[in-house]
Amino acid sequence: MGYDGEEEDMIKKIAQMEEIDEERYGAMHMASSSYTNSPCAACKFLRRKCLPGCIFSPYFPPEEPQKFANVHKIFGASNVSKLLNEILPHQREDAVNSLAYEAEARLKDPVYGCVGAISVLQRQVVRLQKELDATNADLMRFTGNELPVFPGGGDHIANNPGYGRRMDHNYGFSLPYNTTPWNNNASGDGPDEAGSGSM
Repeated sequence: MGYDGEEEDMIKKIAQMEEIDEERYGAMHMASSSYTNSPCAACKFLRRKCLPGCIFSPYFPPEEPQKFANVHKIFGASNVSKLLNEILPHQREDAVNSLAYEAEARLKDPVYGCVGAISVLQRQVVRLQKELDATNADLMRFTGNELPVFPGGGDHIANNPGYGRRMDHNYGFSLPYNTTPWNNNASGDGPDEAGSGSM
């Protein structure tokens, strides 16, 4: 399965951003559990004193200055501060992570931002679905060519079109067993009439 250069670069960027988010999550909890005298990344960037009740301190630790720099460049410190004060405390962590993700994506792709990454992933889903459909079609052809041999020759299979063509809807390929109901032969008719049902 091949991807063009643009999609490969976008996939790498998405993976890097996910790794960065995991590192930020751990660092943020460390910063919120114990307050230190070191100013947070926001106060250090804005060159102001970081007080114990700083709204930025739990979410912009001093070891991640670029995180706040990106958010400030795209959204502005005052807008971020206003947003954090307006939402509930348990929602602030997710809000900051979303802002940081969007800011980083917008800096890398000023036109589309996160939408560009979403578009790449959607194209991959479509491509993979087509490959899956093609693989299922190959499996159907493969299983159709390897039907079991019964004593007395292949007349039973040849005269029973329902045999060997049952579709397994859970897996998307045909399985080699008879789909003709048992009670179709109750009248004593031959296999031609019993197996005339469609799939």
